[in-house]
Amino acid sequence: MRENREKREPRGEQQQFGGKRAFPKKKICRFCSDKNLKADYKDFRTIKPFISERGKITPRRITGNCAKHQRDVTVAIKRARILAILPYTTAVV
Repeated sequence: MRENREKREPRGEQQQFGGKRAFPKKKICRFCSDKNLKADYKDFRTIKPFISERGKITPRRITGNCAKHQRDVTVAIKRARILAILPYTTAVV
């Protein structure tokens, strides 16, 4: 029985990816790269890409924003929702 345990291959990333580790491409903050771009609640074209189809705010790990600008985007989205510039949710039938 001990021989079977020793022969088993370890479960890990190397077995799943065929021996190579996959490193995802580093996402850069679009607000840091373009200094003229600001997250403003009045400019819905700037903050619209950060909202999913269901009306949820897209997380930082997906958008690639830095922490500071993700907070700015979140505040801008919430302010735009209060003023009815952006919807809270989409119409689900």
